[in-house]
Amino acid sequence: MDAFSFLALMAVGHAGMKHPSLAGMVSAIPVSMTREAMHARFTPQAEAFLGRCLQYALNRSVKETQPIKTALLNHFKKVLIFDSSSWDVDPHLADVLPGSGGGASAANCKLQVGYEYKLGELGFFKIDPGTRPDNAYTTQLPFFLQAGDLGLFDQGYFKLETLSQIAQKGAFFLTRFLVKTNIRKAEASEPIDLENALYRLPGNTYQFQVIMGGQNGCPEVRCRLICLRVSEKVANERRRKLLKEAHKKGRTPSDKHLALCNWTLLVTNIGETNLPVEMSWQLYSLRWQIELLFKQLKSVLAIHRSQTRKNVSRLKCEIYGKLILAVLIHRVHAYLNNLFWNRARRELSFDKFYKRFQERAFTVLKQLLVSVQKAARYLAAEIRSVVTNCLKLKQRSRQTALEALAGDKGKRGETLPADFLT
Repeated sequence: MDAFSFLALMAVGHAGMKHPSLAGMVSAIPVSMTREAMHARFTPQAEAFLGRCLQYALNRSVKETQPIKTALLNHFKKVLIFDSSSWDVDPHLADVLPGSGGGASAANCKLQVGYEYKLGELGFFKIDPGTRPDNAYTTQLPFFLQAGDLGLFDQGYFKLETLSQIAQKGAFFLTRFLVKTNIRKAEASEPIDLENALYRLPGNTYQFQVIMGGQNGCPEVRCRLICLRVSEKVANERRRKLLKEAHKKGRTPSDKHLALCNWTLLVTNIGETNLPVEMSWQLYSLRWQIELLFKQLKSVLAIHRSQTRKNVSRLKCEIYGKLILAVLIHRVHAYLNNLFWNRARRELSFDKFYKRFQERAFTVLKQLLVSVQKAARYLAAEIRSVVTNCLKLKQRSRQTALEALAGDKGKRGETLPADFLT
């Protein structure tokens, strides 16, 4: 089996396998090979080869892809979303990919991901032990942002040094506020007792111009603190989760933290002209798009499933192969999705598009092993035949994140012309 066949098997063949066993891999390629011979292919060299192939795929782009066009996003050159996902692996791999142990898993794998929303481009893949916290990567985020870009991330990446560096580059951030952070009034530099300040306010939406940090060697970050009141049901659920998590760690949450569960607290250095308070949650909600990606990586490409017990090179080969396929599928999805949205205010479902490819994975593999050109022609024809059935349904009672961001209220946009995809 040559290097290209190995790459095709790892990147495409696996998509059609519910359980990626050695026997399944051997039967997927037209080569006489034993399971032992396939097992012997999973070496550190093979792992490095697929890692380089992944980087090559990430460095390529589809120049014809148009960025998503909607008024609020037009203020930013790029919208980069950062997040991570983890899953348990065989306990025999604990020396390489340790888990938290105790009531958690003995071995765990964590994947760090960056996602540029406007062009639908994936990047910044890093495989690490589940014990490595997201905060360990927060100092790297400013390197991915340029002046005019927006970074979206959750509290796991919250660090004043990171926010300061992003602002210094002329870029923007929007993230959840970490309640233990000291804040002062921007105009008077007086400390703010946020719990009491919000308790006295009768409304549901407020914002403060604040200064975070600036003490004990921490950088000073000037930004807006946006406060959005949540329903009692949501607040109670937050308190339940907070108490449960604190109990697991042998801690007791502060009264302040429990009281602030009544509010969604966001911090940003975007001016109100470009981000009105009432649109702040809609913009932050774009962060959930990366959760949809993780869902496809697990439910369709089964990135969290491997039958290896001790061979970490096999595990990483399988992960790299699935990530290569995810990058390729995502590129095609982004090209089509942005085309549909910009011309007709329609969106292409991640879930449906990934599943349609999965159904054709073995056929694509067979075509690839004969001719790349033949496989490309087959895929192009199949995409044209199924793409309109992958469109999200238009629901007036339930808007998508992009519809909410654009303020669309059931509008369908223009009718698709017959030559739309030619």
